[in-house]
Amino acid sequence: MILGLVTAVAASACYGSGSVLQAVGSRRSAREEAAKGAAAGVTEHGGPSLSSTAKAVVTWEFILGTVLDFIGFGLGALAARLLPLFLSQTIISANLVITAVLSIKLLGLRLKGLEWASIGVLCGALVLLATAAGPEGGHHTAMAVHWWLLGVSVVLIAGGSLIVRRLGSSGAIVAGLLSGLGFGALGIGVRVLNGLQPFHVGELLSDPALYAIMVGGIGGMYLHTVALQVGSVNGATAALVVGETVVPGAVGVLWLGDSSRAGLGWLAVSGFVLAVVSAVGVAYFGQEETEVHPAAEPQLPEPARR
Repeated sequence: MILGLVTAVAASACYGSGSVLQAVGSRRSAREEAAKGAAAGVTEHGGPSLSSTAKAVVTWEFILGTVLDFIGFGLGALAARLLPLFLSQTIISANLVITAVLSIKLLGLRLKGLEWASIGVLCGALVLLATAAGPEGGHHTAMAVHWWLLGVSVVLIAGGSLIVRRLGSSGAIVAGLLSGLGFGALGIGVRVLNGLQPFHVGELLSDPALYAIMVGGIGGMYLHTVALQVGSVNGATAALVVGETVVPGAVGVLWLGDSSRAGLGWLAVSGFVLAVVSAVGVAYFGQEETEVHPAAEPQLPEPARR
């Protein structure tokens, strides 16, 4: 349990830092495109084009943020195997706190009082969950569940990408929610993946859950990038939190045998509901970002050049 808690917290720190760095890179890329008068970077619906997103991905800030995301993924995968999903996913979702704090320094934002209050409630909810969580359930499910997970992941990411493109500049929260659902599918896939204990390459490669992990992870990262390009970093991340927390938590309890400590089920439910409500609060109150110095650009050290 202790190892799982430590890895989940570390994953949260990596994801939170990575989100802000990716937002810095995305916005710098967008400013450069706007300065060049590159209308091709925007679709007819006002959202970023595929080429615009691709250019954001190759900025050094975005690359560093992506490296942190991969480290967070490894740590989060370990946490998903060691803790109940409702606990591991919720702790990881606390990266929202790190995102909010770092966005003040790196993006020059000023958080509203209601955003701080929502973040405070989220921290309290995590304490309740950690107190109430019992041992994790099983890791094995029927192969049909693995195929369903893959199918849902493909439909979610492919269909979600089309919807977000149609919504354009107003699709940040939807993109954040869909990316969270993709990461949620990733968490479920890691939990049920065959061929890990004991390790067996053939069994691992033949498991549809492995490909659901890839689709959910890559697609979730793409949708999160779009969300960061068109909307509030805190709002988009909070929507992501809801998506990656609610569904995996419910699946873990209903189908994988996750449970709370004896007599503390009410505390686990209360913590889970408070965590989701507070994340929604951050998403709602943070839809419009307030910059401390609107004209100032975030100051980051330039990467060392040889």
